[in-house]
Amino acid sequence: MSFIYPWFLWALLLLIVPIIIHLFYFRRYKTIYFTNVQFLKEVKEQTAARSRLKHLLTLAMRLLALAALVFAFAMPFVPDKNDNVRAGGKDVSIFFDNSFSMSAETEDQRLIERARMRAEEIIAAYDNDDKIQIITADFEGRDQRLLSKEDALSRVREIKTTYASCNLSKVLARQKAALQAGKNNYKDVYLISDFQENSSDLTPEEDTLYKVHLVPLQSIQNKNLTIDSAWFESPVPALNQANVLFVRISNLGDAEIPNVRLTLTLDGQLRPEGTLRIPANGSIIDTINVTINNTGWHAAKINITDFPIEFDNDYFFSFNVAEKVEIMEINEGSPNSYLAAAFAQNPYFVLTPKPLGQLDYSQLGKYNMLILNELKSIPSGLVSELTTFVKNGGNVLVFPSPDAKLADYNALSNALAANEWGALTAQNKEVSVVNFDDFVFNDVFEIRKENLKLPTTSQNFRMLRKASEETLLRYRDGTPFVSKHANERGHLYLCASPLGLGFSNFVQNGEIFVPMLYRMAISSAQARRIAYTIGKDNAVETINRSSVSEIVYKMSGDMGEFIPEQRAIGARVVLGINNQIQQAGLYKLYYTAGEILDQYAFNYDRRESDMRFLNPDKLAELTKNSMTIIEGSTARDFTTLISSQNKGTQLWKWCLIFSLIFLLIETLVLRLIKG
Repeated sequence: MSFIYPWFLWALLLLIVPIIIHLFYFRRYKTIYFTNVQFLKEVKEQTAARSRLKHLLTLAMRLLALAALVFAFAMPFVPDKNDNVRAGGKDVSIFFDNSFSMSAETEDQRLIERARMRAEEIIAAYDNDDKIQIITADFEGRDQRLLSKEDALSRVREIKTTYASCNLSKVLARQKAALQAGKNNYKDVYLISDFQENSSDLTPEEDTLYKVHLVPLQSIQNKNLTIDSAWFESPVPALNQANVLFVRISNLGDAEIPNVRLTLTLDGQLRPEGTLRIPANGSIIDTINVTINNTGWHAAKINITDFPIEFDNDYFFSFNVAEKVEIMEINEGSPNSYLAAAFAQNPYFVLTPKPLGQLDYSQLGKYNMLILNELKSIPSGLVSELTTFVKNGGNVLVFPSPDAKLADYNALSNALAANEWGALTAQNKEVSVVNFDDFVFNDVFEIRKENLKLPTTSQNFRMLRKASEETLLRYRDGTPFVSKHANERGHLYLCASPLGLGFSNFVQNGEIFVPMLYRMAISSAQARRIAYTIGKDNAVETINRSSVSEIVYKMSGDMGEFIPEQRAIGARVVLGINNQIQQAGLYKLYYTAGEILDQYAFNYDRRESDMRFLNPDKLAELTKNSMTIIEGSTARDFTTLISSQNKGTQLWKWCLIFSLIFLLIETLVLRLIKG
């Protein structure tokens, strides 16, 4: 047995006081006055031995009662097996894991409520003079300070689940940083969590200043369904067509889940899409045909039914169907009639011819594709603008002039790491291969005919091929006729032959020429994202639609309105979110109320969907037993465990009980023993 305050034992010396009082008080003789001898009969006879016994028992009970009180103030305890009891004030940090995975259920409640109960029990095990930090997965600035016991309890009671997710190594680092500011010598760290495998990156604790305790919480069953992602097959959804939407759904549990209902809500209209069967620890990709009947922005949500982890049951996305696709043909003064005829067949595509000498570089950004129609030379300024145009997501198609200045053409190719141009040779060639795997020709033909009529050329430029090349149309000798080069967000397309009929019959080949132009116009190396992830995507982009530099963009959604950080880069504007979006949903961008410029969908990070956790044995193995793992089945068990680790098995309550027992015995002695 040990004592937390052993100096209180000096008070045992005060026990000599009642001994002295007893010695002097019971030696005094009592004088009894009486007027008549007959009253002597009423005096009860006492023997000397009986009187002495009563006095000694009374003295002993009083001494024992006072001694028990002294021991109670000295706080006796039985040390735990590690003999690590520490006296004095303590600084305590408690991590309360409030991430979405804590929505899982235990036998009688959700993990978030079990964690709240554990945190309250830990706080209750400490003294009022101890200082306590409460930290959550949100990493709020207010949680970097030490609180009183009462304030810590209030903070715990207001914690709710959050989208935020963090690695435990970062949590531990923040806890230590907060405890360094504390004035007490002893530092206790608690981590209350379900300890997901993907975030439990703990390492053995080597710093002896901090005593780290792990409090694992386990759900009754590890199962969950999640919508991982969704994407359109085409980079640009088309009007009045069945646009194929892919949806990936994962089962993160060990049992197959049948009859999963899938629904699509498009512009407020709910549409059931059937039921699915998701294999255990697997995923499926389902397809939904989305037909859009009007242009503009469209808001959508995919939903599945799953319980109790529900944050990942919804997947929001938004997309825009443009009223038209803008294309500019840059020529030497004579527009190409075949290009005009090709786009005239579909009013969705608008072709604007522009002579090179009248070109306004500042207007290039509003077009989806630029076609260089047999330019003899490409000015250096245009090379620079085209390079920026492609990198910002535009598409450039080059049909060379037979009198092309190769140095200018190669300047553009080198700027975009594309094939270089060689000499023009007079040689009959026939295209023999179409790359049906590329977006430009994928799904263009319902049946890929073997006897498809392909272009032939009588003159063509020799192309020096680069690693970035992806051949769309290939000659029989293996050289490219039309090649594609992705660079950042856009594409550069190169045709090896001039477009005129004296060089090829390409413009007369409607089966290939027309769909190729259409698909090139709507292609993109990086299609506009239909959804973003909260916490990961802290920047989105929009097109700079105004020449005014001081425009203030605003975003609004279910959380209200806020002003994002904005930075103009050429024709683009980068908007910094900076964690201002914390709720999944749809957010609109505007600078004039009611005029929507862009629309963004944000979803929660699916990291919390993973239902794989570390049990106490794995935690012990991971930390090499350098951290204490605390488990308790009931509140009483848990509080006792915490107290015993901090103060050992407390005996002061028993001392008070024995003190009261001794006083009771003294009272009985005085009442029952006459003398």
